[in-house]
Amino acid sequence: MENKPLIGQPVSRLEGLEKVTGSARYAADYHVSDLLYGYVINSTITKGKILSIDVSAVLALEGVVKIFTHENRPSLAWFDLQYADMDAPPGTVFKPLSDNIIRYNGQPVALIVAEDFETARYASTLLKVVYKEEPFDTVLSQNLDKARAPKKGMSTPLKPPPPEPAGNFDKAFGKADFKTEATYHHGTEHHNPLELFATTAIYEGDGKLTIYDKTQGTINNQFYIANVFGLKYKNVRVLAPYVGGAFGSGLRPQHQLFLCVLASLELKRNVRVTLERKQMFSFGHRPQTIQSLRFSADSSGMLTAMNHCAAGETSSYEDYNEILSSWSHKLYPAANTLFEYKLVPLDLATPIDMRAPGGVTAMHAIECIMDELAYKLDMDPLDFRLKNYSEIDPSTKKPFTSKELKQCYEKGAEKFGWHLRNPKPASTKKGNRLVGWGMATGIWDAYQFPARAAAVLTKDSRLEVHNAATDIGTGTLTVMTQIAADEFGISADDVSFFYGDSKKPFSMFQGGSAITASTGTAIIAAIRELKKKIIKKIKEMPDSPFEKIPEHQIVFRNNSVSVQNRPDICIGFQDLIRANNGREFKVTKLAGPDVLKLRKYSKAAHSASFVEVEVDKDLGTITVTRAVTAVAAGKIINPKTAKSQILGSMIWGISKALHEETLIDPNLGKYINANLGEYHIPSHADIPEMEVIFAQEDDTLINELGVKGVGEIGMTAIPAAVANAVFHATGKRINDLPIHFDKLI
Repeated sequence: MENKPLIGQPVSRLEGLEKVTGSARYAADYHVSDLLYGYVINSTITKGKILSIDVSAVLALEGVVKIFTHENRPSLAWFDLQYADMDAPPGTVFKPLSDNIIRYNGQPVALIVAEDFETARYASTLLKVVYKEEPFDTVLSQNLDKARAPKKGMSTPLKPPPPEPAGNFDKAFGKADFKTEATYHHGTEHHNPLELFATTAIYEGDGKLTIYDKTQGTINNQFYIANVFGLKYKNVRVLAPYVGGAFGSGLRPQHQLFLCVLASLELKRNVRVTLERKQMFSFGHRPQTIQSLRFSADSSGMLTAMNHCAAGETSSYEDYNEILSSWSHKLYPAANTLFEYKLVPLDLATPIDMRAPGGVTAMHAIECIMDELAYKLDMDPLDFRLKNYSEIDPSTKKPFTSKELKQCYEKGAEKFGWHLRNPKPASTKKGNRLVGWGMATGIWDAYQFPARAAAVLTKDSRLEVHNAATDIGTGTLTVMTQIAADEFGISADDVSFFYGDSKKPFSMFQGGSAITASTGTAIIAAIRELKKKIIKKIKEMPDSPFEKIPEHQIVFRNNSVSVQNRPDICIGFQDLIRANNGREFKVTKLAGPDVLKLRKYSKAAHSASFVEVEVDKDLGTITVTRAVTAVAAGKIINPKTAKSQILGSMIWGISKALHEETLIDPNLGKYINANLGEYHIPSHADIPEMEVIFAQEDDTLINELGVKGVGEIGMTAIPAAVANAVFHATGKRINDLPIHFDKLI
């Protein structure tokens, strides 16, 4: 009986049992003998210098092994290097314990290593640090006069600068029939994955380390550690078989990794460093952003001019870039455009990518001003977007490899019942609640990175696939197994996918919604190469019935190789192994995007979100009661795991719109709600009935699989859809996120 195709099937997560039963081990879960524990000490001032550190009381405590500070850390060549990892934003990467300068509140200033965690943590209360404080700036809105363009050379291919101006914006906007302008403010958000950041470093001797780390890129961290400490790459092994959430926070090697390895190498011992929840707020945040937009249209509803000026927070010691002002022109055409992006250096830690970085922030502003302009035109917001629909990328004049956004609009609107909408704001009531409907468009890039995969037909007739990719909870293990099984014509039970290990073939970090396109394509390439090797072998066998059969007629199915429409010509995998003198078949293959072909096209996934809110007339409290998101992301390998990704994105989008914000005290320069009690995230009661629709999108150009990522596209439209629904319910435009109920009273 022939195996049914797995691609397109809702296969449950293969590692699900391990996760729900607690047998899955994360970075701090490994039982290691002779283990020391490190505890990070954070700066209590925001800017200044360390004048002195008194470690005598710490070292006098029984159980303390050593304390590392800038005064006694070993000399490292890395402190003179500018870059040390694959994902660092261009700039000078922060180096823990490099000197006595304090650059932000919460900066690590010491590491206490003890025989147990409790002793190390208690010892931290005995450390006496004397600081000299200096004036600081931590609030974006108060420092816009310092805004400047990113330093030359700071942009990367993944984060290009805004497109050049076109036409004459000021003239077109000035004489426009319909126009609107608004400013949008986004507060800080901090990464809070369920798994705390932790590193377990096992000292193997002779400069060899085995490291369990919370990371989105095992090879990235291997590269980083080898460079920082002057080790051979082959002597550094980084493993991350299970990662308890990341979504950008694990793209960069975080400081607990550096400190843990530093202690392990110096003490020649096994060491574990785990950050507490409060310490998770000392790095890894979405930046404060202020965006000013001016859009105009003619009386027919066609956009005539677009101006998008964005200012984002960066640290005082390196530039952090996001794509903000470019997205509007990738969606909507206008003859007159002006796009600007500037950075404001502040005395804070460098921001970091957080799910749909730049995109979700920008699309909130773009889609809210589009909504406002639609009302001025007296047009349905969906009709206004369809009026300005473009089959090509207006910013580059290139066609998309595929674009099924119109299908997203149609299917999402039908499912939601958008045609029943009363267009008048504050006109629909339900008891003491005002009901509002809002919609918005989403877009995200379709990335693919080079990746290498190994494919092995083992002696026991199983298919093994090896790649260093991590699985941050998105279902990577399951999806890669489905791809491999279908390509080799066997069941998923006969496939083993080995991943999360820097010793495996090359993978970039898991980020940008790119891992399925990257690693999946490499798996296809490797298995096809494996099949060629096997076919060559069976054709060379004595008296082979395959000798004169064209290669395209030879098929792999049901753990055997046969001829299409000739089941009598067949050889099982076991016989193959015997014919190969009992040896396995193995190949390794590199695959990447077809750059020459794809440079002629624009690449993107698209979405449309529709949201219903209810607003209490007396209290101003907002409840999201329904949400529908339709997504066009090429071929969907696994509808079950993909739907989970979109649902998670939608929840996060609601959180961004209504709940999530880290508040900073401008007088102290520190975050004052650095805990999950006061950093508000949605609870079960905050999450409404939500539906996900996948558009049929057949993309034969994007990559071998025809896939685009789904990790981020489901989030980019939601915050704007919520804000637009709040306006429809109340008649009030709230342009600051998150939306606080007091602004509606």
